[in-house]
Amino acid sequence: PVDLVATATDAWETADTRRGTLETAVDGGDVLADEERLRQLLENLFRNAAEHGGDDATVTVGSLADGSGFYVADDGPGIPEAEREQVFETGYTTTADGTGFGLNIVGEIVDAHGWEIRVVESEDGGARFEITGVESA
Repeated sequence: PVDLVATATDAWETADTRRGTLETAVDGGDVLADEERLRQLLENLFRNAAEHGGDDATVTVGSLADGSGFYVADDGPGIPEAEREQVFETGYTTTADGTGFGLNIVGEIVDAHGWEIRVVESEDGGARFEITGVESA
């Protein structure tokens, strides 16, 4: 069992999120996961939001309404629908100094846990990563 809010807060502290803001909207809190890998997943999503959403990006970690998992959403420019599947491919990047490994690693962590991930538009028009198949502890 891993406390999702505590892990997200810790990951926020160590990820380069510049002057961004983390918000949480989690019902319950503990999920069955490898804590280190979950933290890495969150750090990578937080860095991605800061990189693409700007220095003052707001990122929200919350529970999915149907209870099947959680999401990480930002208020940045979002990901065009045609590119949403590609973002998890090794080497895919839209920045000159990007490595293309961050979201690929997120995909690998999701797969290793037996979860699924999809990208949709957030309420603020940014990116929203929905991780499903997550068991509550």
